[in-house]
Amino acid sequence: MLVVMAIAVKHLGTRLPSIEILFFRSLIGFLFVLPIFMRDPMEPLRTKRPGMHLVRGAVGTVGNVCFFWTLTHLLLADAMALQFSRPLFMIPLAVFFLGEIVGWHRAIVTVVGFLGILVYARPFTGGFEPGVFVGAVGALFGALVVICIKRLATTESTGVIMFYYAFWTALFSLIPTIWWWVTPNWIELLLLIAVGFLGIAGQTLITHGWTMGDATALIPLDYARVLYAAALGFLVFGELPGLWSFAGMALIVASSLYLVLNDRRAPRG
Repeated sequence: MLVVMAIAVKHLGTRLPSIEILFFRSLIGFLFVLPIFMRDPMEPLRTKRPGMHLVRGAVGTVGNVCFFWTLTHLLLADAMALQFSRPLFMIPLAVFFLGEIVGWHRAIVTVVGFLGILVYARPFTGGFEPGVFVGAVGALFGALVVICIKRLATTESTGVIMFYYAFWTALFSLIPTIWWWVTPNWIELLLLIAVGFLGIAGQTLITHGWTMGDATALIPLDYARVLYAAALGFLVFGELPGLWSFAGMALIVASSLYLVLNDRRAPRG
């Protein structure tokens, strides 16, 4: 679902600004979240962390705008692989914000992953692609979102977290959307609705799947999005990643997957 959403975003991005696509994605997602609170409409108002919800919405807005921009300007598989570089940024963020001590093996794997981002960008060749760093910034803010969620999960329900995330992202993206507004046609409007539905449905299925099975076994399936993106990018847009892209993709996905699985297997004190 999330890869199909990305295809729709890539198509819409040929005419609509990324921030406008994000606004519709957030607004429609917000409308899909509202029925969760039919039995208790006041539940979101009883939140204990309004400030953290606002921060999460702000960093999520930046991260998603960067991701949508890369979907429009880079190959579908490249944009998806860069999104999965979030675990690489979690290491320095955990050291800085949480005071965690990182072992030498995780540090080396993280450096290898960051080298994968440089391989994507090809700064020392004639094919330099600066847009890769926009995707890297998006991954950085995505990692910040993960930290916010971990803090929020100690006191907030999943429904409340989803409610405020969609609310604040829609609000933060509203003003720039008005400034750069491009009126969508009927087909684009239907695609925008599909983007909102697929985004919230895909995230819900992933979250529910993690509650039902072993995360160590399920996380590699999440990374299969990169393979889906490569296959559908070729079938729908005729995209074929080059050798530099495959090399960067391999370094980023392998190192990120190692860090995630290693973190899951690590003993908890």
